[in-house]
Amino acid sequence: MSAAEQLFPSFPQPADEVHRVAALQRFEALDEAVGEDFDFLAQMAARLCGTPYAFMTLVDSERTWFNASSGLELGSQPRAQSYCSLAVLGDDATEIADLANDARTMNMPLTLQEPQMRMYSSIPLRTSAGYAIGTLCVMDTRPGGLNEEQRGFLRGLARQAMSLIEARANQKALRLSMRELELLATTDELSGMHNRRSLQHRLKFEVARARRFRTPLTALMIDLDHFKQVNDEHGHLVGDKVLAEVCRLVRENVRVIDIAGRYGGEELCVLLPNTPLEGAHKLAENLRAKIAAQVHYDGARRITMTASIGIGVHNDMDVSDAETLLRAADAALYRAKAKGRDCVES
Repeated sequence: MSAAEQLFPSFPQPADEVHRVAALQRFEALDEAVGEDFDFLAQMAARLCGTPYAFMTLVDSERTWFNASSGLELGSQPRAQSYCSLAVLGDDATEIADLANDARTMNMPLTLQEPQMRMYSSIPLRTSAGYAIGTLCVMDTRPGGLNEEQRGFLRGLARQAMSLIEARANQKALRLSMRELELLATTDELSGMHNRRSLQHRLKFEVARARRFRTPLTALMIDLDHFKQVNDEHGHLVGDKVLAEVCRLVRENVRVIDIAGRYGGEELCVLLPNTPLEGAHKLAENLRAKIAAQVHYDGARRITMTASIGIGVHNDMDVSDAETLLRAADAALYRAKAKGRDCVES
């Protein structure tokens, strides 16, 4: 056995170690369980237990992390060198009256080095499933222990700390769920673009902003030429793949402020805030050329597409609301198709 192993023997592990660490990771507590609220609980633990030092620790597979503290700032320790490695083994409380006279702790850094801790008392932070992911602990440089009232205070504060960790994890999960629901409600699954409902909502907002600030607003209506032939000759799965690839091309070639959506079927719409007709025409020609140059495959068979694009322009006279703007873009699209397709009209 090496000298290091004699000084710091491998730390014992609870029987449920894998599930315990998984619970810690599931709560994302190492990142989330920080801040004034947890520091306050550590400060209250020190005051109510009459000790100079208190810590809220989290114990992962290799290290003990001091996420909150009172009296002494600590970052982390190797788990084998931490008193808290003993406190997550399953007991409801862990108290060592004299760290210097206990074989498990006498050679640990906090015992040997300043401030030379002598007393340690802790309550594990247990999840609702019973896994101890860390501790709320108090320490002193004098040997001794807590009385029953102080242990009761420490136990209550540990419950508060665990409740706060769980509450933050639940809030984060709720926020993520809300974002996912919002994404499902506003995004077309095939294209990754705004769906029609979301597009119309954004259009009303952009029209109102254009009217208020008197800024230009244009809309592109894009329709893939002869798209039905792709479905008829290659099947709907290939048709969906082609449409998805065209949509990705459009998304990658518009600005961050532009709003691209699937208006219906193979018809796409792009709203261009703060963009006059000249800029919209330039973008439309760029999209038309790139769509025509894009090559799709059904196995070894090559498929190419073209697109007809109509441009609608918002103004205070003829095109003053959302519906009229879309009708203007749609009318321009039909003119492009009547002209022979694969072109841009406004």
